[in-house]
Amino acid sequence: MLDAAMKTQLKAYLERVVRPVVIEAALDDGPKSAEMRELLVDIVELSHQLTLIEKKDDASRVPSFSLTSPGHSIALTFAGMPMGHEFTSLVLALLQVGGYPPKVEEEVIEQIKALDGDFVFETYFSQSCQNCPDVVQALNLMAVLNPKVKHVAVDGALFQSEVEARQVMSVPTVYLNGEVFGQGRMGVAEIVAKLDTGAGAREAKRMGEMNRFDVLVVGGGPAGAAAAIYAARKGIRTGVAAERFGGQVLDTMAIENFISVPYTEGPKLAAALEQHVRDYEVEVMNLQRAVKLIPGNDVVEVAFENGASLRSKTVILATGARWRQMGVPGEDTYRNKGVAYCPHCDGPLFKGKRVAVIGGGNSGVEAAIDLAGIVAHVTLIEFDGQLRADDVLQRKLKSLSNVTILTSARTTDVLGDGQKVSGLTYENRSTGDIHKVELEGIFVQIGLLPNTEWLKGAIDLSPRGEIIVDGHGQTSVPGVFAAGDCTTVPYKQIVIALGEGAKASLSAFDHLIRSTAPKEEAVKAA
Repeated sequence: MLDAAMKTQLKAYLERVVRPVVIEAALDDGPKSAEMRELLVDIVELSHQLTLIEKKDDASRVPSFSLTSPGHSIALTFAGMPMGHEFTSLVLALLQVGGYPPKVEEEVIEQIKALDGDFVFETYFSQSCQNCPDVVQALNLMAVLNPKVKHVAVDGALFQSEVEARQVMSVPTVYLNGEVFGQGRMGVAEIVAKLDTGAGAREAKRMGEMNRFDVLVVGGGPAGAAAAIYAARKGIRTGVAAERFGGQVLDTMAIENFISVPYTEGPKLAAALEQHVRDYEVEVMNLQRAVKLIPGNDVVEVAFENGASLRSKTVILATGARWRQMGVPGEDTYRNKGVAYCPHCDGPLFKGKRVAVIGGGNSGVEAAIDLAGIVAHVTLIEFDGQLRADDVLQRKLKSLSNVTILTSARTTDVLGDGQKVSGLTYENRSTGDIHKVELEGIFVQIGLLPNTEWLKGAIDLSPRGEIIVDGHGQTSVPGVFAAGDCTTVPYKQIVIALGEGAKASLSAFDHLIRSTAPKEEAVKAA
């Protein structure tokens, strides 16, 4: 199951285990159980601290295995094979159950330990989902730290009947005590904040008591991270307030055009960006949504959804962008019930089914190609008269026998039975005729929408909602700068966002120097 190189690497990690770990496996005579048995045998052979106990068919989910440690009440289970993106989750679970300290802020650890109640979590994941490991790892950690928290990570592709019964059509989907708790990427701090009802008020109070910043960055993607680092290196008081640190990079699968790094993945890059920021004296405020920009003569104020406000001499807006929606009837109703935006995450849930991809650019065509290897049939719908993807992608798409391409087509409605998607209708833009396509899933890939609605009326925006900036990243408001995908700068790329963030930060520093120098000269003259 594990090759020699992986065994060597895993063995080195397992040397950090300081207490016994017992793996209890529920297996039968099926092929999936045989795969799991082979994996677990490979693992326990790598450390004297690990013990495997096999139980025949006495669990509700087979194959599955639980991790615990003698003398500790830990309820942590993997139902299915934690391979692909989830292999890291397995390694971390082994280390943490084995007593290796987690790399989490002490404040968050104390919050987890203080949670009171009965918390039974179930997380549905897919091995190809890059958003799932954050959720699985967060809940596993909580199960290790607090005996009142129990967690089962369920491979949705393996337990299809369960997925269909619960109508899980998007991963990660998290259940708490039998009810849907959340969907999509969530980190440990976000999960704890939802459980600890007083956490938001405490954070709002803490933020409200903060002194004025020299540079306040709103947004934690590549542009925001670069801006914060460049500001902190100038030795000035710097803060970052982000709705989720990492931004849209967290939702990016493979990154192969980041210069000097031939290949990486979004979550890995996002974690590196955050760590780099935290290496400096930067006040990081995660899970904070900005709602209002209030310009002033010498100070700019930013109000947040939690009721707190922050004041700063300069502000750098780096709020990024999000997936653009179709804006048709039924889309909101069936979001995560067949309407999806991440083919890598949710594609395995539609194995053997019919799906549509909306959008004929590179992302849409790539999604259709990937999905064609999983689903029964893909219908690609493009508004324009021709596909806009690169020729090499178009040739690959057209070579696939289970793909139908519709151009000059406008999606008009998402159809469903009240519980899940059952089809869509589209208009042939050449004839005006309306057609219906029966299917089970719709993947929307039609570009990005800037996260700037909260800035309307406070700052100049383009007709597309992008923040208008000059060559220095300066906006229409003195002392307010912007960078990244939320601006009018063309080509929404990670490497460009990094450079724009650095430029905006240098421009903000230049603004601080020029705005304070005359005042200092006046004081000296007096």
